[in-house]
Amino acid sequence: MEDFLHKDKTYQIIGILFEVHKNLGKGFSEIVYKDAIEYEFSHQSIPFEREKEFSVKYKEVILKHKFYADFVVYNNIILEIKTVDCFNNSHYNQCLNYLKISNNELALLVNFNSVSLEYKRIAHSIK
Repeated sequence: MEDFLHKDKTYQIIGILFEVHKNLGKGFSEIVYKDAIEYEFSHQSIPFEREKEFSVKYKEVILKHKFYADFVVYNNIILEIKTVDCFNNSHYNQCLNYLKISNNELALLVNFNSVSLEYKRIAHSIK
C-alpha cells in the first residue's frame, strides 16, 4: 500500500466530502456544498480557513489580483470545490497555482456534480 502525503488527514477530509455528497447529492451550487463542508469541519473540530486569500509575488512586487482557495484545511491542504460535468486542465492548473503560491504540497480537487463524488489528489513539490 502506498504512503500518501497527509494520508490520515486527507482520509478524514474525503470522508466528510462523501458524507456531504451522500446527504445533498448532486445538483446544488458550489456555495451550498461549501456551507455543508464548513458545517462538518466545525462540527468535527477540524481546523480550516474558508476562502483563504493568497497574494502573488512577481519579482519584487505583489500583484494586485489575489487567489482565493475554497478551503485550506489543517493549514496545509488546499481543498477546491467544483460542480462541473468533468474536470479539465484549468481545474488542475488552478490547484497547482494555489499550491505554488501557498507553499503547500497537496490539494484535493473535488466535483460534487456527479452521481458519485469525484476527487483528485494533486501533489506539488516545494523547491
